[in-house]
Amino acid sequence: MSTETETVQAEAVEGNAVEQPTAAEPPPAVKKPRAAKATSTAKKTRTVELTLTVTGTAEGEWQAELTQSGKRILQGVTVPAAAVSRAAAELHEDISKAIETVLDAAREQHRARMAELEAELSKVKAALAELQEG
Repeated sequence: MSTETETVQAEAVEGNAVEQPTAAEPPPAVKKPRAAKATSTAKKTRTVELTLTVTGTAEGEWQAELTQSGKRILQGVTVPAAAVSRAAAELHEDISKAIETVLDAAREQHRARMAELEAELSKVKAALAELQEG
């Protein structure tokens, strides 16, 4: 609206006892009371994210790596197979079964290798015995 229209409306309002807002003036805002924020008395728990990766080979050699928030803390730490087995049993039955399967395969591989070496040792002992007789 133009200023002439506002002036005319203001003069017309002066004659009446009730004031009416003009188009240029926004109506007064009604303030709503704010609800009080609920504050918790519980302590916020600080979480720490650590990732432990245990890697094993078919030969039964195990290593561990520890990272925190993507930063490597430990790497290549040798871990005994028995400790891996015990830790897995403590964590969960399914984890334990999976790791025991890998450990059983490693045990069988070592037994087979031991049998080969014992057979070879027997041959070497027999060859040595023949050399000593002569």
